[in-house]
Amino acid sequence: MLKIIQRRLQTFLERELPDTQAGFRKGRGTRDQIANLRWIIEKAREHQKNFYLCFLDYSKAFDCVDHTKLWSVLTKMGIPTHLIVLIKNLYSNPQATVKTEYGNTNWFNIGKGVRQGCILSPYLFNLYAEYIMRKVDIDETTAGIKIGGRNINNLRYADDTTLLTENASDLKRLLTKLKAESAAAGLRLNMKKTFVMTNGPTEEFNIDNEQIKIVNDFIFLGSNVNKDGDCSIEIKRRLLLGRKAMVNLDKLIRSKDINMETKIRMIKTMVFPITTYGCESWTLKQADRKKIDSFELWCWRKLLRVSWTDKRTNKSILQEIKPEYSLEASIVKLKLSYFGHIMRRHESLEKEIMLGTIEGKRRRVNGVGPLTSYVEKYITTVISNLLIQMKIAPYSHITIDFDENYQYQVHVQQLQLKTETQK
Repeated sequence: MLKIIQRRLQTFLERELPDTQAGFRKGRGTRDQIANLRWIIEKAREHQKNFYLCFLDYSKAFDCVDHTKLWSVLTKMGIPTHLIVLIKNLYSNPQATVKTEYGNTNWFNIGKGVRQGCILSPYLFNLYAEYIMRKVDIDETTAGIKIGGRNINNLRYADDTTLLTENASDLKRLLTKLKAESAAAGLRLNMKKTFVMTNGPTEEFNIDNEQIKIVNDFIFLGSNVNKDGDCSIEIKRRLLLGRKAMVNLDKLIRSKDINMETKIRMIKTMVFPITTYGCESWTLKQADRKKIDSFELWCWRKLLRVSWTDKRTNKSILQEIKPEYSLEASIVKLKLSYFGHIMRRHESLEKEIMLGTIEGKRRRVNGVGPLTSYVEKYITTVISNLLIQMKIAPYSHITIDFDENYQYQVHVQQLQLKTETQK
């Protein structure tokens, strides 16, 4: 029954929600919003534009949805009456009791909060949150960061909301209004866990006599994002989390009842995904690549119980493990796969941000102006790195041709190596 209601509700949800809300939507995920935010920061810095970001934190957002207001919101959002009646029946006379060390309390009525574990709860909250944003009157005509002719002033994943503007006054105005409308709907902003990040002039942010802390970096949807657009901090953090996951598998790795092939598969499925989370929008430096390679070899040495003091080369370790691709090559493949996923979409927020430009004077690097577009540089770098990992590039001449739709063809011409014998 819930599955049927979910499918019916999803149709209206896709129609009513903007593309800036990615939470619990088909084909969207946290990696999309992480990439969007990183690309916006990168483009703003490249074109010398100021940005002001505010990361909002709601106190127990899902538990504070008022049931009476929820039915009103669903009606105003255009949900059919028969669906609202069915959902109401799920919430009719809900009661709960609290188990304590002295026994259970008396049963009491519940008038707030969506049902925990129910497949409809994320959809209901998204509609509730969207109604609040509409009351704030946040749309494309409102202040934001203009990319490709479109104002982007918020990025959302369920209750995780980020406001984006080009100046401090616009951000204060949006935040003040959003706080008031959220309170009217029963949701309370936790100002102690709400932060502002900017590359522009810093000033005190006081909203209703509550000061908001200004930070240089923030954990956004599980990924570290900083005002400089540097991914090195996040890569180092991800490698540390990967090491912790590897240590937690120590008992299984040392077990003699599990064969080597299974242990390798365990590392690839339980350790490496933690390390590569959000890697689709990473900008890798040479130092970052070395850290990634070092981490991978540490994992294989720990698996084989080979100490760094043992006289075994990295090559011999890899020959024993025989990985299909290195961890760095896997990251490159994920980046290229994600790029293809975006380009195959007819219209999407990610595509608009990646292909769009920000008005402003473009910063020159080392006295050299832009030679290729952002997209062409991205594809060329990713493919070249992948070919290097496949051991094709060092002995080949690679050319990549693009058309007006950013479709590309890779041409690899083998080079003849000249060798000289020393006498």
